[in-house]
Amino acid sequence: MPNPVRGTDVRFGAPGRPHRAEPRGATPRGTGNPGPARDVHVIMRTPRRGALLVSVLALLTAFASPATAEAAVPKGFQPASTSWTGPDTGYVLGYSPCAQGWCPALLGTTDGGRSWRRRGAPPVPLPDNHNHVALRAFGDRVAYVSDGVHVRTTRDGGATWHPVTLAGAREPYYLSKLTETGGRVFAVLTTYGEGRGSTRLYSAAAGSPVLSPVPGFVVTGGLTYGDLAVGGGLQVALGADYGKEQYWTSRDGVRFTPADPPCPEGEVASLAGVRERQVVALCSSSPGSPSPGSTERQLRRAPQLGARFGEGGAAPFAGINQGFDAASPTSATVAAVGGGVGFLHSTADGGRTWTTLALTERGFALTDLDFPGRGTGVVVDGQPDADGGSAVYRTTDGGTTWKELRFG
Repeated sequence: MPNPVRGTDVRFGAPGRPHRAEPRGATPRGTGNPGPARDVHVIMRTPRRGALLVSVLALLTAFASPATAEAAVPKGFQPASTSWTGPDTGYVLGYSPCAQGWCPALLGTTDGGRSWRRRGAPPVPLPDNHNHVALRAFGDRVAYVSDGVHVRTTRDGGATWHPVTLAGAREPYYLSKLTETGGRVFAVLTTYGEGRGSTRLYSAAAGSPVLSPVPGFVVTGGLTYGDLAVGGGLQVALGADYGKEQYWTSRDGVRFTPADPPCPEGEVASLAGVRERQVVALCSSSPGSPSPGSTERQLRRAPQLGARFGEGGAAPFAGINQGFDAASPTSATVAAVGGGVGFLHSTADGGRTWTTLALTERGFALTDLDFPGRGTGVVVDGQPDADGGSAVYRTTDGGTTWKELRFG
């Protein structure tokens, strides 16, 4: 009988015995023999004693205690990416030291991080160049993982992972964003050349082994970029060289409508989903303005998808943008890094006032900022092999306060 804490035995949505995170210094749970006495008693009634002993030993081995079986949370686990499908349901891809260097492990929770179950981890090594390994889960069966160059997907809750081809892409390139809506996956891919590059929108049915360029969704220039957002519709922004961006919206992921971009010329849009029918975006100047390690930025809102964006409140300058999302039309958070410090700039009144949480333990990167619902948000601080390691922070009040999640 399979042990339910093994990663290969438990899928995204399959039931299994949870591992509850213990306070530091607490005695680990389950150090005794948890084998079910009822099953053993039934076996003891069988008449063949020789086969009986073998069966009992096999059963006890299958239900070995956590001290001898693979732990739900491996020793030295460091989170690399997190993806949540709801306020309480989420997944964390991380790495732990092993004979090969760093081995991947995938954890899942359905209770906001109070307990964790092991999932089938994708065979994606931790990159030597510190590229972000990004996990994106779409429900309990389909997920993608990418290190910016290589992409894999699962269609069976992590039981198997398959490589994904980026049709027509020529290295060097970087996959910077990946999301899903209406059963289709969308991605932003930027290619680099000698003084000129391009950024394109890619798409396919969720779980497809090939992502292909979407005709007409491409920009070229010396510096190109783009962003996506889902929730209440799909938004796509593509730009080059800090000129006027191109911006499209779609309610079904199939038919797109061009619209006025969220930001004025010279600024870059970071998009959030539709919140209570309103659309929120962050408009930022080039990094390093007005001073090194800072960025001019302001919040802008539209009354509905496809409508014109209006002026909003200016956000704090500290740090270079790492992420942006909104919990509501008036609550939003900017993740930024500068001077070896991570910053979470948050507003609860539409940008009129801001509070800043300085994360000083790591300061290497802030990734995967997301608000999946009910004021709950998450962000990853640091990287597994960086000085200080990494952590996942979670908020339940729209970004006003943040608390580090514990994995055991």
